[in-house]
Amino acid sequence: MNCKKESNIKSCTCTYEPCPRKGVCCDCVAYHRGSSELPGCYFTPEAERTYDRSIVNFLRLKKNS
Repeated sequence: MNCKKESNIKSCTCTYEPCPRKGVCCDCVAYHRGSSELPGCYFTPEAERTYDRSIVNFLRLKKNS
């Protein structure tokens, strides 16, 4: 399977610029999953900028929306 990094990066909402996984979704998901987190693209722009990518934070935000 070929990575679609060039097309993925156009819609990647992650604001962490030095991230080596930006646009490589399979690596991003695996990395965050290993930390019990979700990738930034699961969050609203405001929530993503807090860098709190925890599942608990995601569920709290969804409950309050």
